Amino acid sequence: MILMKYFFSKYFFKQIFIVSIITGLLIFILFIFLNINTNHNNHIVVPDLVGFQIEEFEEILNQRKLTYEIVDSTFYNPEFPKYSVLEQMPLANSKVKENRIIYLTINPNNYGNVVIPNVIQITKRSAISALLASGLEIGNVTFIDNIGKDMVIELSFQDEVVLPGLMIPKMSKIDLILGNGIKK
Repeated sequence: MILMKYFFSKYFFKQIFIVSIITGLLIFILFIFLNINTNHNNHIVVPDLVGFQIEEFEEILNQRKLTYEIVDSTFYNPEFPKYSVLEQMPLANSKVKENRIIYLTINPNNYGNVVIPNVIQITKRSAISALLASGLEIGNVTFIDNIGKDMVIELSFQDEVVLPGLMIPKMSKIDLILGNGIKK
């Protein structure tokens, strides 16, 4: 009964009113602080950097107060200049805050290297499949006198005989020297 009287007393309502005012002020101050501190509604539009060289996009990002980080790419794209931007994250026209990091994938200066697979003494068809799967291209196919018809006898790269296991640039042309089925 005494407790019920306390809940309906002037003193209790006065305390509830004071706590409500203080809580409201603290929430109001917190919202103002967060709005100022987080730059709310202060966005920068991310420019489209695809195709730009390093010198060009550095200037653009500095003007907009954005930072960048380069993400290495192992996939060379011959349609883009060397060391130009292939992809970016966040995408162009996205809205971001000041000093946001823009992740850029850069086109390397050339294709990476691959190992020539061992295709000696296998058929032309299997050798072509293995070479293409390794990222190499097929150049000239020549035949020499050898009992193994359509069997790979030698591999040639830039007019020199090469052995399997050699590292060469991806997308290089490998010439095949095959047997024609005629005994020497």
